[in-house]
Amino acid sequence: MDYNACPSPFLTLPIGYGMVKLGLVREGKMPWDNRVAFAPSQCKWILRHFPEVTLQVQPSPHRCFSDQEYLDAGIPLQEDLSSCDILFGIKEVPIADLIPSKTYFIFSHTKKGQPYNRAMMKAFIDRKITLVDYECLVYEDGQRILGFGFFAGVVGAHNGLKAYGIRNGSFELPPVHRFRDFRDLVQVYFEIKLPPLRIVVTGFGRVASGCIEVMNLLGIKQVEPEDFKKKKFGYPVYTQLRGGDLFSRIADGKYERDQFHEHPDLYECRFGEFLYSTDILINGIYWERGMPRLFTLEDLKDPRFGIQTIADITCDEGGSVPCNLGSSTILDPVYGVDRFTLERKGPYQTSRTVDIMTVDNLPNELPLDASRYFGEQLIKEVLPEILKPKSRILEQATMVFKGRLTTDFEYLRDYAYTSS
Repeated sequence: MDYNACPSPFLTLPIGYGMVKLGLVREGKMPWDNRVAFAPSQCKWILRHFPEVTLQVQPSPHRCFSDQEYLDAGIPLQEDLSSCDILFGIKEVPIADLIPSKTYFIFSHTKKGQPYNRAMMKAFIDRKITLVDYECLVYEDGQRILGFGFFAGVVGAHNGLKAYGIRNGSFELPPVHRFRDFRDLVQVYFEIKLPPLRIVVTGFGRVASGCIEVMNLLGIKQVEPEDFKKKKFGYPVYTQLRGGDLFSRIADGKYERDQFHEHPDLYECRFGEFLYSTDILINGIYWERGMPRLFTLEDLKDPRFGIQTIADITCDEGGSVPCNLGSSTILDPVYGVDRFTLERKGPYQTSRTVDIMTVDNLPNELPLDASRYFGEQLIKEVLPEILKPKSRILEQATMVFKGRLTTDFEYLRDYAYTSS
């Protein structure tokens, strides 16, 4: 085993030496994910506008677009994708399905050293695979290029409100996955009248935008953080807490985003000011190990703790929401947590429990919209980079190059190389 990090490469393809062969893999992670990187109409558009590209699609009985829709668009189905140069997926690829020496574009969920994907990372190394992680594709200013965040925010906010309504018996929302697309879902919101309730949305980005879209469609009024803490309202309200609202430097109370991400130990969290005035927390704030959590496990035991329902869209187990005990599923999205023993319980029980929604593939409840949106981003922002002889954007997002960790991800050495 070669333990030396690979200097971050410029990902190169043999442009001018033949066709570039792209493949869409069948999602194999359980429970099934219905999304896909390119819709049939987008595949057809790619072939029309990029004559140097060919496309193959691995058949799937679970994909939101049928095999026949791809065939109707002129895209061949192919079970064996070993002839392809680049393979596009969405979620993690089962180890048994990984093809040696290929380039994969996926959300690998390994950037934080997630223990549940360690074996897959080792397989990337052993099979000399090149891994480009969608999460690491960023512009020069560090903003992510790709993501399903908007639809994660929509579904996460919906599920949080739905759980609160069930818990209190005050209103009823149907599951998102019963609707064909977002446009059909929106019709439901015009028929719902909500009681006075208080919601905090954390974060500022695609996820928060999706959450706020739902707030607006439901007629929930936005208020400033200070008013949220101090005033009473006879109608449903929400407030949005960005980084500067949530975290402050211990030394002087100020907030500098870059410094916070580089030295989170210099900061403390101020969310405690909202623990007693919030009914629903919809959490979309980015979190990494070492960053302050929104509250402590001791805070949960405080009789004044007012949050009844938490929709943890970021879904980091034991992360910014410390009572996140692990992921839930689309069909069983909510569980209860005993505030005093931290035991996992059934949902919608008593004041002793807080309900948690931790579905880790929320956009899969709106797979048609999410797939089309994601494909548009890939076509506009990523496909041109793939077809360049050299790409700094792809270089920075390449975690593993031909079986070797790249320099920027050498911090994962123990995770990737050391036996568990």
